[in-house]
Amino acid sequence: MNAAFDAAAIRARAEAAITVALEVGRETARFRRESDPRTLAVQSKGLQDFVTTADRMAEQAIRQGLISRFPDDTFMGEESGGQSEGAGTWVVDPIDGTTNYIRGLRYWGVSIAFVVGDKVEIGVIYDAAEDKVFHAVRGGGAFKDGLQIHAATTADPASALIILGHSRKTSFDEYLALSKRLHERGMDYRRMGAAAIDLVRVAEGAADLCYERHLNAWDMLAGALIAEEAGATVAMPPVGRLLAGGGPVVAHTPGLADEFAFILESAGLMVAS
Repeated sequence: MNAAFDAAAIRARAEAAITVALEVGRETARFRRESDPRTLAVQSKGLQDFVTTADRMAEQAIRQGLISRFPDDTFMGEESGGQSEGAGTWVVDPIDGTTNYIRGLRYWGVSIAFVVGDKVEIGVIYDAAEDKVFHAVRGGGAFKDGLQIHAATTADPASALIILGHSRKTSFDEYLALSKRLHERGMDYRRMGAAAIDLVRVAEGAADLCYERHLNAWDMLAGALIAEEAGATVAMPPVGRLLAGGGPVVAHTPGLADEFAFILESAGLMVAS
């Protein structure tokens, strides 16, 4: 760990991030419940890539909540941008699953990661579906509302539940081929639309694999740490590369490592050490 951040400094940041994620998540959910969807001021950033008034308000609230406590930290948000500079950086997606949020599907979350050097040291995710917060500090296990969670022990592919994501930046034919291969092995699969929540579903044992060929850093870093700390096998590019341009992520239950080895190979990934 960077000398500037001892265990107490990391713990203080984790506690702050948990508080901020819960407050902002609940306020964002309330805003959606009480708003006419026509007033969300939806704008398109690209094909099926939207931003709303709620995204901007949530990111500003997260920034204020964290940087007011830790003014020397830097901040990188999906909506406001920023770069990873200095000793430690907050990497934030204020609403992961914006399309779901717009349409009233409660499969979205608030994702907050804290990066020191080339390591994610803190991951915090507010899960709107359950109104709960998942969190992990590197080396300390993974938790859901303070109760420790663990990846599933599934070893039979016919019992596996898979969550796949798809980005329009990648080949749809590849996505279809992967879906077909998993289906032929007897696995059931879903596409849910919020990678941060997909990753914590693996962390808590509700799913056995989460894979997406391309994500931005703010979509995956918090969830990847939580899944890893829950005992899942996690593979993704180096953090610096993700911060610069995104990339793939795989998280799966260890008992199915042989089944999913081809995914890591096709994505050019190695298991995190």
